[in-house]
Amino acid sequence: MIAGVDEAGRGPLAGPVVAAAVVLRPGAVPEGIADSKTIAPSRRCELADRIRELALGWALGLAAPAEIDRLNILQATLLAMRRALAGLAGAGIVPQLALVDGNRCPPGLPFPARPVVRGDATVTAIGAASILAKVWRDREMERLGRRWPQYGFADHKGYPTPAHLEQVRRFGPSPVHRLTFGPVRRVRGAQR
Repeated sequence: MIAGVDEAGRGPLAGPVVAAAVVLRPGAVPEGIADSKTIAPSRRCELADRIRELALGWALGLAAPAEIDRLNILQATLLAMRRALAGLAGAGIVPQLALVDGNRCPPGLPFPARPVVRGDATVTAIGAASILAKVWRDREMERLGRRWPQYGFADHKGYPTPAHLEQVRRFGPSPVHRLTFGPVRRVRGAQR
């Protein structure tokens, strides 16, 4: 059993970083899995449903904005990945190997792991994890957008678009902004 692991949300100024771990069922892999950034949002949602339905197991892990600020984005991402893999293990799915998108693996795993640079585009299980993480995170940003509508999270998903930067300047950071990220930190400094 091989788990694919990927994350969504390293670059945004707000919201959690989300990781997914997926073990695909041999012979039951949905067609069209690729790096989530290359798939239209509606198709991503369809694929996420099929992945959840057909996979042997899947789990999500996240690190909240406060954890990102405390640890840094790399360590928070690795923490979210560990949490996703722990979720798989908690469901009785213990992979023989975890293939992790990028150039680092979370430390302290109870099974072997190997990083795969651009794995979301080359390893189907990592692509599936990429889709699950992205779909869940986008939905979470839409939910946060309903709670703090002045920031437009549903539109930009927390990424540093010109509109988002203007909203942070106008309203200051929300409770879900990453306060250590440069644009948010500069706004906070200017407001003091």
